[in-house]
Amino acid sequence: MFAIISGASKGIGFAIAKKFVVQGFDLAICSRHPEEIEKAASELRALRKEARIMTYVCDLQHKEQAQAFGEAALNEGKRIDVLVNNAGAFIPGNITDEADGVLEKMMGINLYSAYHLTRSVIHSMKKNELVKGTRGHIFNLSSVAALKAYPNGGSYSISKYALEGFSKNLRAELKTDLIKVSTIQPGATMSDSWSGSGIDASRIMRAEDIADAIWMMYSLSPQAVVEDIVLRPQLGDV
Repeated sequence: MFAIISGASKGIGFAIAKKFVVQGFDLAICSRHPEEIEKAASELRALRKEARIMTYVCDLQHKEQAQAFGEAALNEGKRIDVLVNNAGAFIPGNITDEADGVLEKMMGINLYSAYHLTRSVIHSMKKNELVKGTRGHIFNLSSVAALKAYPNGGSYSISKYALEGFSKNLRAELKTDLIKVSTIQPGATMSDSWSGSGIDASRIMRAEDIADAIWMMYSLSPQAVVEDIVLRPQLGDV
């Protein structure tokens, strides 16, 4: 079994990688930072020594680099069972006063990364032989910021709304190919985005909560797909 996970060196992406590697998956993971992705790979191999962990350094907001990561994953010669489009970034601000270029950056990281990486591997996934009734599962990491406008959402929120549209269209296109597509909309989750915020860690979700939800969705029968799932801290949004 083989999973491609973008932005997997830390936070939610690393938690997802840990969940899949202990369940017997080999992985292709990427990050912009070589030291961080190699550290993550070492920790993942410690969880399952025989695991094959392919690492790739790239900035997925750039089309050519997203495509290159997809090609590198394909070159592993494995059946792609899972693709997790997790790469993302948050720049707070309001549409009327955020810096010039923020929209382009947010769209590149939060939407185009998923679009181009998916397109680079989807034709291979369509050729997969059926295993337990499916040819694979694609997970797109969105946000509660895609569900309603909120202060300082700005271009980040716009990009996540766009990712929702991408995911819904992909689901409609791929359902007859028996490839599942799920969108995850997490609220506040412990990651670098919250470091230094002063928010008590007990007030927001763990990255492992998102990984557990994704594994639950993956584990369903081939007759069922979770199209959208919203996860929020028990006490509500922060």
